[in-house]
Amino acid sequence: MSQALQDLLDLLDLEQIEEDIFRGRSRSAVVPRVFGGQVAAQALVAAGRTVPEDRPAHSLHAYFLRPGDPGAPIVYTVDRIRDGRSFTTRRVVAVQHGKPIFHLSASFQTYEDGLDHQEPMPVSPDPESLPTGAERLRGYGHLAPAVVEKFIEARAAVDLRYVDEPPYGTFGEPREPHSQVWFRTNGKLGGAVNEPLLHVVLATYVSDMTLLDSVLLAHGRGGWAVGDVVGASLDHAMWFHRPFRADEWLLYDQESPSAYGGRGLGQARIYTQDGRLAVTVIQEGVVRVPREPGTS
Repeated sequence: MSQALQDLLDLLDLEQIEEDIFRGRSRSAVVPRVFGGQVAAQALVAAGRTVPEDRPAHSLHAYFLRPGDPGAPIVYTVDRIRDGRSFTTRRVVAVQHGKPIFHLSASFQTYEDGLDHQEPMPVSPDPESLPTGAERLRGYGHLAPAVVEKFIEARAAVDLRYVDEPPYGTFGEPREPHSQVWFRTNGKLGGAVNEPLLHVVLATYVSDMTLLDSVLLAHGRGGWAVGDVVGASLDHAMWFHRPFRADEWLLYDQESPSAYGGRGLGQARIYTQDGRLAVTVIQEGVVRVPREPGTS
C-alpha cells in the first residue's frame, strides 16, 4: 500500500466524539477549499458507523452548502431517521465554524435476491495501456509546474487514467461531452481496512474528481487547472447497484446532457473491469466563465 493511500485511509477514519457525532480533518486540495469528495466520503463513513455491517449502502443524496475550510475540523452529526426490516436511512450534517457546509441522506439495505439486468459496459481500452495521471500531467507544457504538482499530490492515493485528453490537456475547441477514466486505489486493500463500506466510500471520494469534465469538454474549456472557468459542486447522488472493489480497475464513463444558467450537469456509470454495472452517479455543479476585468 502506498503512503498516499494510507494517508487517505487515515483521513477517512473519523474520530467518534459522542454517540452519533464524529470529527474529521481535511487535506490540501487543488482549490483553496475542502475537496467535495472528501466531505461526501467522510459523511458516508459517519452514517455507516451507525448501521449494521450486513446492510451495505445502496444510495446517497447530498448537497454542498458552503465551501469547507481545510484548516478547521469538520463535525459530522448523524440522525437515525429509520431502521426498518430491510432498509436503514441516515441523515448527516457536516458543520464547520457553527454552520452546516454539507448535508447527506444515505440508505442502506439488507441483501436480497431479485430481478437483474443492466446497461452493457461501453467499449474502452485496457487501463494498463494508458498513461498514468502523473505521466499525462507532466507532459503538458502549458500548465504551470506548481499546478501540475498540486494535482499530482491531491490525487496520489488514486491511480486515475484518462482514456482521452482531459479538459486541461487540449482545450479551445468544443468536443463531445463525454469522458472516460479508469481508476483504482494506488495499492491493494486488505486486513483490518478491507471492509465493504470502505470500497463504497473510496468510490464516493473519487466520483467528485472528474464528473464535470464532460461539461467543460462541450465548451472547449480547460477548467480549474487553467483558470478559464470557476465552479463548485452543488449536489451529488449515487446508487450502488452491485458489489465492487475500489482497489481493482473501475471504468468511470461520464457525460453531460445539459449546461445552463451557470450550472452544468454530469451523469455517469461506473463499471467493474469484467463489465458489471456497479454505480450510477449524477452531479450538478456551478460552472461559470470568469468575467473580464472591467465588465459588470
